Order: sequence, then C-alpha cells, then structure tokens
Amino acid sequence: MPYPPPPRTPSGPRRRSLLASAAGAALLTGCSDGSGPTSAGGSPSAAERARARAARDSQGLAERYDAVLAAYPTLAERLLPLRAEVVRHAEAFGGAGKPSATASGPSPSPSASPSAVVPATEKDALAELAAAERALADRRAKALLDVPGELARLLASVTAAGAAHAYLLTEGAK
Repeated sequence: MPYPPPPRTPSGPRRRSLLASAAGAALLTGCSDGSGPTSAGGSPSAAERARARAARDSQGLAERYDAVLAAYPTLAERLLPLRAEVVRHAEAFGGAGKPSATASGPSPSPSASPSAVVPATEKDALAELAAAERALADRRAKALLDVPGELARLLASVTAAGAAHAYLLTEGAK
C-alpha cells in the first residue's frame, strides 16, 4: 500500500531556511573587518580603549606570574610557558609586553614586587593565578559584545587561552 501524499505543502520559506539565513547573517556581521561604521558600543574609539585595556590586563597578569615565580622558583617549569603566552597576548593587543622570564626566574619587575602579594603556599599561589586567569577570561568574554570583527576574534582567542590556563593551573595541581 503506498503512503498517502503529504498534507498540503506549506507556502513561504521553511523554518530551516530562515534559521540558516539568520545564522549566516550573524556570521557575516561578526566577520566585518572593523573598519566600517559600527554601533556606538563598537566605535573605533571604544575598540581602541578595549584593546588598550586588554593589553594592560595581560601585562598585569604577567606581573602576577612574575611575583609567583619569584616566590616559588620551583614552579618555573610549569608557569613559564603560561606566562610566555600571557606576554604574547599583551603584545598582540599592542602592549609593550614584559621582558621574558628565564628558567632561573623572572626578570625583576618593580611593579610586581611591592604591589603583588603572593599566597603563603604554592598550592594557594596556583589557585590565585587560576582565579585571576578565570576572572580575566570572564571579563573578556563579556567585552566581546562591544568590539568589532578582528578585535573580537583576537579577544575570543585570548579568552579561550585564559580559560585553558585556569584549567591547567587547577587540574595540574590535582
């Protein structure tokens, strides 16, 4: 016995077509180069402020790594690669970056020593670094909504890296 014909054919676009069109439009909007006019939240001056803030935040995080490395040189093998990434993030946002830390310890930073308070144990220091990475990743994820194309992609990439750093700092301690 043959199947009966479908009830009536709906007129107009199908739901899948509408969803695909909406998704495509969202992707195209997110892929702008950031050079054209944007909303008030994504104006070039707002984008430049966001870029400068991201560079400062990464530089501040590198200083936290420096303080922990100065207090606990035994963590150098574990922290130096993460710190190097943070420095590259600062440079990617246009920051000056910090001098590279070596296996013997970070280069002294005048702003890291007096202002940074390092927890009393290595475990607490790692937890503090993980919390700082996580908080910064959260702030950057929220900032993604207010910046244009290329900066948003960079910010998203650095946000993901920060979340991975937080994971490595907490899971590696277990």
